[in-house]
Amino acid sequence: MAGLTKEQLGGFLARQGILVAFVLFMIGFTIANARFLDPDNIMGVVRSSAILGVMALGVTFVVISGNLDLSVGSMMSFSTIVVLDLHDKIGPALAIPAMFAMTLCLGAFIGFLVGYLKLNSLIVTLGMLSAVHGLTLTYSGGKNMDIADKEGTWFKVFGQGEALGIPVPILIFVALAAVLGMLLSKTPFGRKVYAVGGNGVAATFSGIRRARVVFMCYLMSAFCVATAGLLQASRSLGSQNTVGHGMELEVLAAVILGGASLLGGSGTIFKTVIGVLILGFIQNGLLLVGLQFYAQFIVTWIIIILAVWLDIAAKRGKLWSPIA
Repeated sequence: MAGLTKEQLGGFLARQGILVAFVLFMIGFTIANARFLDPDNIMGVVRSSAILGVMALGVTFVVISGNLDLSVGSMMSFSTIVVLDLHDKIGPALAIPAMFAMTLCLGAFIGFLVGYLKLNSLIVTLGMLSAVHGLTLTYSGGKNMDIADKEGTWFKVFGQGEALGIPVPILIFVALAAVLGMLLSKTPFGRKVYAVGGNGVAATFSGIRRARVVFMCYLMSAFCVATAGLLQASRSLGSQNTVGHGMELEVLAAVILGGASLLGGSGTIFKTVIGVLILGFIQNGLLLVGLQFYAQFIVTWIIIILAVWLDIAAKRGKLWSPIA
């Protein structure tokens, strides 16, 4: 980057700093442990990131619309516990749609509060985080859920199966990303999401029904959470009732890493997928170099702070505030 001025270098880092940091991380992890770029390790990282990635796809719609969703972790716990419980009671063929219906009802309730009642999304979803966690504990009686016949159920195909040598969770993640990517970038609804997030007042005066768009974004998020719950339940065939605890921060970190602005109006599904993979590979690299798993929480916090800083810096074109 010889010849770049200080301002140009700052602007470049503000726009592409996360990718630069990711490349440096990848190089460092590869030097520290040769297994990092092993094909089996790469496939394992992508597979383990699929559940987080599916959730992040739905939250991308919410963030682009100018809102937040901090309830996705608790909702994922709820959907996982519900589908596992209903599996043995009514069978997987009925348990899956029943779980989706219940989770969509939660998403619709949040969408109604934020979209139609115009309540603050941070407060609403933070409250729902606790409320849904309580609902999950009440539903399960505080107990973990397990499927009785783990060997004889076809339900495990979603989390453990393969097609053409590719794990089914990865295929579901890729397919959902492709469909939602087209929906966001190629349809009138997608343009309305960007418009509402960019300037809600202007969008309303342009004839866009802001409340309906926000409501649909939360439904989209709930659908993705239900899909993630299905994958998690199918993968383990049993679960603790806190399986999704803390995942809302990882999801938000992945979405922001992908370039979606917390201020709304910008972001893409493709970049969210990249953000999910960045987070997954960094966490995997930390484990391979010998750090304990709980160090990931500290790194996730650092990544969130860094991503928010670069998001704001990209808006002003400088890393540092001119009035600091």
